[in-house]
Amino acid sequence: MGMFSEFREFIARGNVVDLAVGVIVGAAFNDIVTVLVDKVVMPPVGLLTSGVDFSKMEWVLKPDDPATAVNEAVAIQYGALINAGIKFLIVAWVVFLLVKAVNAMRREPASADAAPAPPPPQEALLMEIRDLMKAKA
Repeated sequence: MGMFSEFREFIARGNVVDLAVGVIVGAAFNDIVTVLVDKVVMPPVGLLTSGVDFSKMEWVLKPDDPATAVNEAVAIQYGALINAGIKFLIVAWVVFLLVKAVNAMRREPASADAAPAPPPPQEALLMEIRDLMKAKA
């Protein structure tokens, strides 16, 4: 019974719930980024590169034999890597902006009206001694 209650306490922590929400939102965000890269970013890039479709770019190591029904082609699809890199940059940029926004909200504005912190007792005692010595002189 101890392990079950410990597990329940672990799950009930705010960090675990926040992580679960982050994973779910991240998975949904992945679909948005995929559409953004494939349907919005890459068509103009393809237009600028004379109609090159990056997702179809590949190095064929072994071509497909049209005489067989099975696809035997072996290719390195570096175009998919280019698309994945662009997706990564978009996600990294959005996460950076989100973290920056959250940090700006958490940051408390410096209060100019706040009184300075009192000096430690040793410094206060030394200042009193200094002032007494000045008064005697």
